[in-house]
Amino acid sequence: MVDVKNSSAPDEELAFDLIERIFFGYRDFVGIADEALVKTGYGRAHHRVLHFVDRNPGLTVGELLAILKVTKQGVARVLRTLVDDGLIEVRPGEHDRREKRLSVTTTGHELAVELARLQTKRIETALAPLPEGSRAIVAAFLAGLVDDKERNAVLTRIQAGRS
Repeated sequence: MVDVKNSSAPDEELAFDLIERIFFGYRDFVGIADEALVKTGYGRAHHRVLHFVDRNPGLTVGELLAILKVTKQGVARVLRTLVDDGLIEVRPGEHDRREKRLSVTTTGHELAVELARLQTKRIETALAPLPEGSRAIVAAFLAGLVDDKERNAVLTRIQAGRS
């Protein structure tokens, strides 16, 4: 655990302005999807699972847990709901039948894309007043927030989802 009281930076040198912009930006960025999900009875955890399964067809449950950094217990109820409601399918692995491979159904994909459209509009609105080339700068900044040990794997996963 970090010893906050013995931090070397004086308070006036801390990036409170950026920290709070990240907090409030994230709140409102996920909030638009949260609002859209109200009518479905799903929440933020359902959205996260649906998003990553949609972007990574054939993802194993173990891979999903690693992406979300949650325990099996933490995602079991959410995943079960999405499976029971017909948004996600679970199939055994080709080589190891004990392995659970996840994919979205047509309905699951449609919901994931609807939520992504809402969030894309928010991103485009935020980028619109910025100079040309800002998207790449923002992308590099956000990548820089990812832990050094995981950054390459995260960027590889994101790139694979674009193909």
